[in-house]
Amino acid sequence: MRIISGTHKGKRLIAPKKLPVRPTTDMAKEALFNILNNNFQFSQLSVLDLFSGSGNIAYEFASRGSKEITAVDVNYDCVKFTKKTAQELDFNINTIKSDVFKFLEKAYVKADIIFADPPYDFDEDKFLKIPQIVFEKNLLNQNGQLIIEHSKHTSLSDFPNFIEARRYGGSVFSFFENVE
Repeated sequence: MRIISGTHKGKRLIAPKKLPVRPTTDMAKEALFNILNNNFQFSQLSVLDLFSGSGNIAYEFASRGSKEITAVDVNYDCVKFTKKTAQELDFNINTIKSDVFKFLEKAYVKADIIFADPPYDFDEDKFLKIPQIVFEKNLLNQNGQLIIEHSKHTSLSDFPNFIEARRYGGSVFSFFENVE
């Protein structure tokens, strides 16, 4: 994986092979950040990266200037790798080892962007539990967005806060926002 833009543009990061991750492809990540770049000022964003895995998305936000980044993953080795890499790159990424659903239920963090990249083999109910908790607990700041990455075989468009889906190869980003 590599950092697409920002202070560490082009930096290649090699995650240990033992990590149970499926990093967002460079093509999909570049497309996602082009969309976000048109709607947000990265230096002013607070970010919550759920199912953060290797930290790929958190590093991209940090490289682009986001200061408040929290990365949550249940796997100890993933959290350890993200924390170590963030320190090496001098990124301010707060890492939390937790089951994402338990974290969200007890969350005290509000964010401008919540990015979730759960395992693609989740059933649709588990995918929909993410926006359900985020919106019930009011975890998004005003004008914030929840983005869930999933396979092209999953559709999340029936959720009330859904605004659009963008497909890149086998990956889809579903975007949600507060409907007020």
